[in-house]
Amino acid sequence: MSPTLYTFGGSVWSAAPELAIAELYPTNAIATKTVNLVNGENFDPSFIDVNPSATLPTLTADGKSYQNTTDVISYLVANAPKPLSTPTSHKSIIQQVHEDQYDPNFALLLVRDDAELVAKAGALPKTFVENRQAALVKHSQDPANSRHATFYAEKLAGNGALLDIYTGTNKDPSSFYAQSQEHFANLKSYLYAILPSVLPADGFIAGATPGEADFHVAAWLTRISATSGATNAADALVALEKSFGESLPEVVRKYARAWIVRDSWKKVYAEGLH
Repeated sequence: MSPTLYTFGGSVWSAAPELAIAELYPTNAIATKTVNLVNGENFDPSFIDVNPSATLPTLTADGKSYQNTTDVISYLVANAPKPLSTPTSHKSIIQQVHEDQYDPNFALLLVRDDAELVAKAGALPKTFVENRQAALVKHSQDPANSRHATFYAEKLAGNGALLDIYTGTNKDPSSFYAQSQEHFANLKSYLYAILPSVLPADGFIAGATPGEADFHVAAWLTRISATSGATNAADALVALEKSFGESLPEVVRKYARAWIVRDSWKKVYAEGLH
């Protein structure tokens, strides 16, 4: 049986192994199963049995479950028809782009002020959080799922607090605004200072073609572009510059353009940036 990637079209980190597969594997070499995050399908007990963190991407292969983006892509590059070798310095880039302070998932959900709250409460972020809460309530109330009771209790509390922000139940979201403002500043720091310091003048981190670190960085960069308002390749860079208020470093622009023209990037983001 071929390895199976659990994925979702709107997932930032699922895009990273999808890019790796498109670059390194022949068609249909890796099976896929869709887990709809917007509908909270990752909280189904059958999926938690596969990945106790209930996150995507997840890969099952050789009787094992690879349960985070780094491990999934490490498996894919090591077992590709032409395996890749990744320098230690590139591993450090991967580790850094996954640090919580640069989390691209929170980039979707953050709310910096009243105006942004109104906008996001009428769009995908609120729908996403509402659907998650409904799924958590449903599964937590089923006695057959008691083995995951602690997991559900923790998620209900955390997601519920976020839902209170979007619904207005929390009448003083000032601390969440402050947290969001700090996170936005961290994203800008990564995009304008840290990322340029690790990118080459031309091509990709791995060289003429993308390598392990590139799959992670490309997914992060595309998500931040999407949360900045971009919907396709044509407005990807413009949206970033408008959102962060200044021109991108040229090395970041060149890196993004190098990805945008590749068939793998076009395939993964064919239905829009995410």
